[in-house]
Amino acid sequence: MTAKRQDAWTPEDDMILAEVTLRHIREGGTQLSAFEEVAERLGRTPAACGFRWNSAVRKQYEPAIQVAKTQRQKRNKERMRVQTVFSEPITPAYSEEYMMPTGIEEDQTYSLDHIIRFLRQHKNEVHEMRRQQKQLEKELDERERECKRLERENYEMRMQLDHVENDYQSVNDDYRMLMQIMERARKKAWMEEPPSRKRSNTENQLSPTLEDSDS
Repeated sequence: MTAKRQDAWTPEDDMILAEVTLRHIREGGTQLSAFEEVAERLGRTPAACGFRWNSAVRKQYEPAIQVAKTQRQKRNKERMRVQTVFSEPITPAYSEEYMMPTGIEEDQTYSLDHIIRFLRQHKNEVHEMRRQQKQLEKELDERERECKRLERENYEMRMQLDHVENDYQSVNDDYRMLMQIMERARKKAWMEEPPSRKRSNTENQLSPTLEDSDS
């Protein structure tokens, strides 16, 4: 069993879908038969073709759909006229008239005018869509450049923050080390003092306490 396509629809795929579906409408066929034909040509499923037609392609071809429906109605009317005529006795004068009905060329010209107008309108819509696409691509490029600039600024600020944190940690470590050195120096100085001076310092420290208690 051949795997069905699931990739994105291309403008060529949409054109084939529209062409086949309009032909089936014009010739009196069903949309289901049109989707089956398109599915076989494009390697997709009929359901995918039907979904694409109803969701995206149909609204782009509304004028052409109306033209195809008008042609189908005229074709059906002409077929009924021919069947009615040949079911009754036909004189040579009338048989020639029904073999080459009048007004066919005018109808074909009228339909071609509609198709030409539709194609011109579609061409203008394509130009407008391309212009909008270029504008969106330009805006997207500007947004990408802005994102890159913000990423660089964010990186620089993180580097600065890391540097400040490292400096703070270094200063804090130096401060702790300095306090430890001062504490060791004070203890060392205390241990190296003579006993008499230690007693004198102790008495000096206790004298204010005794005076406060006497008072």
